[in-house]
Amino acid sequence: MTAAPTATVTTPGPKANEPVLLRADHGRVAVLTLNRPQAMNALSGELIAALDAEFERLMTDKTVRVVVIQANGRAFSAGHDLREIRSSTDYAFHFDLMSRCSAMMLKIRRLPQPVIAKVHAVATAAGCQLVAACDLAVASSDAKFATPGVHIGLFCGTPSVPLGRNIGAKRALDMLFTGEPVSAETALRDGLLSRVVPPDQLDSATMALAQHIASKSPLVLAQGKELFHKHMEMDLEQAYAYASAAMAGGMMREDAKLGIDAFVNKKPQPEWTGR
Repeated sequence: MTAAPTATVTTPGPKANEPVLLRADHGRVAVLTLNRPQAMNALSGELIAALDAEFERLMTDKTVRVVVIQANGRAFSAGHDLREIRSSTDYAFHFDLMSRCSAMMLKIRRLPQPVIAKVHAVATAAGCQLVAACDLAVASSDAKFATPGVHIGLFCGTPSVPLGRNIGAKRALDMLFTGEPVSAETALRDGLLSRVVPPDQLDSATMALAQHIASKSPLVLAQGKELFHKHMEMDLEQAYAYASAAMAGGMMREDAKLGIDAFVNKKPQPEWTGR
């Protein structure tokens, strides 16, 4: 695929034959760039399909340990493409679009690699949902987040699913019922974001985080991501039982033996085997 630009500043709209999603690999980090700047990176059916297909490829890509999702233009994503939505009054059309978008978001959860949202500007509705669906999110202090469906007579139902799981019911419903945007600092406080940095540090800070995580054992990253998301859906007793069994099994792995031996003997981080 066409290489993604390294910066997320406002750019001209893509040429007619340019893809709506770009990919560039930086060592063990794959960077996916939403590339519909002229439409504020609205999640059209075409862009949803492109993200879904790329996630499918990444599912079995052993060379990639971390995925970053960023965007070109003046918005991270303004949500669903409202012109596309109004192009049909057929329930089946809308149900298919929402279902495909939900399936794409679920693939982020199922990827073995940690996924980082890199948010330089506004993320609203399904764009906010995309941020919430990622494992980590780094944002510029200029970024804003909103679920403004109520302003147009439509509750942001699917965005409410990961949003509520990120920030809790009362804060999520405050955003969902008012539709008002929140600042990056508020989103960080509430748990939607992992980190907030000055705009001129967003590129370097996000890549530094991605590369740091990518230096770890790919087996540990994949199993750790699965462990965390699974136990978050359990009650406390079940979660401890599941995590205890997973950690005991992890201690039998070759990478754990190498890592523990290196730490005990004050040696550098070993070369991970993925076993």
